[in-house]
Amino acid sequence: MPVQSLLDAFERAKQAGQTAFVAYLTAGFDSKAVTVDAMLALQRGGADVIELGIPFSDPLADGPTIQRASTVALQRGNDTNIDDCFDMVTKARAKGLTTPVVLMTYYNPLLAYGLQSVCERSAQVGVDGFIVVDLPPEDAVAFLGHCKASDLSFIPLIAPTSTQARVQQLAAAASSFIYCVSLTGVTGTRDADTWNRITADLKDTLSIIRQFTKLPVAVGFGISKGEHVERLASLGTDGFVVGSALVNAIEGVAAKGSSGVAERCAAIEAVCTDLKAHAARTAALANGQPPMAANGVAPQSPTDPSKWCFGEFGGRYIPETLMQAHEQLEAAFKEAMASPEFLAEVARYRREFIGGPTPLYFAQRLTDHVGGAQIWFKREELAHTGAHKINNAVGQALLAIRLGKKRIIAETGAGQHGVATATVCAHFGLECIVYMGAVDVERQKLNVFRMKMLGAQVVPVTCGSQTLKDAVNEALRDWVTNIRTTHYIIGSAIGPHPFPDIVREFQAVIGREARAQMLREGPFANGCGPGRLPDTIVACVGGGSNAIGMFAPFLDDKSVKLIGVEAGGETGPVGDNPKHSATLSGGKPGVLHGNRTYLLQDVHGQIIETHSISAGLDYPAVGPQHAALKDSGRAEYVWVTDKEALNAIQTCSRTEGIIPALEPAHAIAYVIKMAKDLPKDHIVLLNLCGRGDKDMVTVAKALGYDV
Repeated sequence: MPVQSLLDAFERAKQAGQTAFVAYLTAGFDSKAVTVDAMLALQRGGADVIELGIPFSDPLADGPTIQRASTVALQRGNDTNIDDCFDMVTKARAKGLTTPVVLMTYYNPLLAYGLQSVCERSAQVGVDGFIVVDLPPEDAVAFLGHCKASDLSFIPLIAPTSTQARVQQLAAAASSFIYCVSLTGVTGTRDADTWNRITADLKDTLSIIRQFTKLPVAVGFGISKGEHVERLASLGTDGFVVGSALVNAIEGVAAKGSSGVAERCAAIEAVCTDLKAHAARTAALANGQPPMAANGVAPQSPTDPSKWCFGEFGGRYIPETLMQAHEQLEAAFKEAMASPEFLAEVARYRREFIGGPTPLYFAQRLTDHVGGAQIWFKREELAHTGAHKINNAVGQALLAIRLGKKRIIAETGAGQHGVATATVCAHFGLECIVYMGAVDVERQKLNVFRMKMLGAQVVPVTCGSQTLKDAVNEALRDWVTNIRTTHYIIGSAIGPHPFPDIVREFQAVIGREARAQMLREGPFANGCGPGRLPDTIVACVGGGSNAIGMFAPFLDDKSVKLIGVEAGGETGPVGDNPKHSATLSGGKPGVLHGNRTYLLQDVHGQIIETHSISAGLDYPAVGPQHAALKDSGRAEYVWVTDKEALNAIQTCSRTEGIIPALEPAHAIAYVIKMAKDLPKDHIVLLNLCGRGDKDMVTVAKALGYDV
C-alpha cells in the first residue's frame, strides 16, 4: 500500500519524537552508478522518505545546484531517463531499501512515457508517489485518476503565495502528505536573513494549511543546516525536505578528484546523520489519531481550466508559487480590456509612440522579379524600435503599472523584444532586467548595447543551449523568486494562460490595421490597399507573436489562407539528427514553459537543442493557439532553410530597398517560392515584422564577409 507507507513513515517519526526527514537525490547524479547505493546511504543516514528527482532539461523551480545535477544526469553517456529511475528503484529494493520513494519531476517526461504506463510501472517497482512541480490540480484530473488506480500518492505543493481558497483546493488533491514551499523562489540553500523571513511567514502558511487537512506537512526549499531543521521543528512541521545540501556533498567529493561510489555515499550519509540529529519535535501541528489516507482526487475547482486552453493546447502548467500572480494578471487584463480609457491609452501609444498605423505597401519590383502573385507587405518593421515587439511591450507595461509592479523582467532571443521592453521601461521609469542566451548575446551585440543604452540590465544565460528557450527558463526562475514585486513581460504568444491571450490581443493591432488597409476602410486605410481581402497571409513563426497578431483578425475570413513559416535551419526536420527549429512541422505535443503545445523533444520528453540562423526563431516550442490552428487545419505551417532565408534577405534588399530581419526573411523566402506559381490577381500579404540592421553581422559572416 504505497500511500499508507508514506503515512506510516511520518507516523513513525512522530512516535519517535522527530520531524520526518525527506531526502532528495537527483537520479543519475553524478553518474548512474551512484544512485542505487546513494539511496541506501540516505536510508542508513535516517531518511524517512526518499525523493528521487527525474532530471528534466528545462526545470522552472530548480536552483543552480539541482540544475547542475540534472544537466550532468542528462549528459551524453549518462542520459538518465524514467526507465533508468525504475531500474534504480528496483535494484535498491532488492538490496534492502525499505524507505518510501516518491518521484519528483516535471510533467513533460510523464506525458512522453504515458500517464497510465508510468503509474502502473511505478507501482510494480516500488515507487510510492509523485511530486510534479508544474502540474496544478486543475490540469491533473487524468493523472490523479491513474495514481489512485495504482494506489500511488500525489503530493501537491503549497506556496506562501497560495490563497486560502487555493490551499483548500490543493489539500483536497493530497493523499499522503503535503509539500509546503518555505518561500517564493527556487530550490537551494539560503542565508540567515532569509531564514528569519521564512520563519516569520511560515507559521501563518502552516496555520492555513491545518484548517483544511490533517495530513502531514513537509517543508522544503532552503533547508541545509541543523539549525534550519530545529526552527522547523519548533514550528511543528511534520517533515523537512533537503536536496541541495546532499547534491553539494556529492559535488564536494568529486571536486577532490575521487571517482569512488563509496566516498560519495559516505558523504551524503554524514549529511543525513547530522541533519537527523536536529529533528527532535518541540511542537506539533496536530494531535490525536494518525491521519488516514485521503482520497487524492481532483477537487472541484472554482476555475474552469478549459478557459485556459485552445482546444487541447494551452493551459497553466506552472509551479504553485506563480498561480496567484497569474490569477491577478488575468483579472487585471480582463478589467483593462473592458476599460475604454485603457484601450484609448494603448491606441494613443500606438499612434504617438510606436508610429502606427504602419504602412501597407505593394512590393512592385519584388512582384515583378518573382512573377505571378502580387506581394504586399505590412511594414511593421517601421514601428519604433524596428519590430512588432513594441506593441506587446507597451500594453504589458501599462498592465504592470495597473498591478503596481515596478520591476520588469523579459526574455529575448534576437534582442528585439529586449529592446522593446527596455524602451518602455525607460519611458515609464520601470526597472528592467532582460535575460538573453549567451549565444544570442554574442550574435546580437548591437541589440545588447541598445538595451544597455536604454538602462536595462542584460543577463547572459549560460545553461542549456544558451538561446531563447534558456532565457525563458531563467526569466521564469526570477519571477518565481520575485513574484510579489515583478511582472514578466513575455515577448511571444507562449507561456501559461493568460499570456497567449495577452500577447495576441496587443499584437492584433497589426492584423486589424492590415485588414482595414486592404479594404480601404476606416482610419487605417490611407487609400493604398487593393480594395479587397488578401487571398493568402504569410508570417514567420518562432514563438508566434507576429503571426498570431496578423492572423487573429482574419480567422473568420475563411477565404483567406493563413501560412506560418518556421525556421528549417540547415535541412529542415528531415534526416538523422536534423538541426532546425521547425516545431509545428517536426515536433509533437508536450508541455513546456507553462503550456501544452508542439515541442521539439526526444522520446523521453527532454527538450532537444534547436538551430536557426535567426535568433528570434530559435525556439523549440510555439504558441498554443498556433498548435490549435495547425490541428484544426485553419492555418498551414511550412519551413524554409537558413540558406533560403539568406537568399531572400538579399533579394528583398536589392529589389525593394528594404532590408528585412532574418525572421521575416524566412516568410519572404516562402512567398518567393509560392508566388511564382500563382495567378497575377492573387494577393499575398506578408507581415514584415522586423528590420535587418540587427542581423547584418550575422548575415555578413554567413556570406563570407568580415565586418
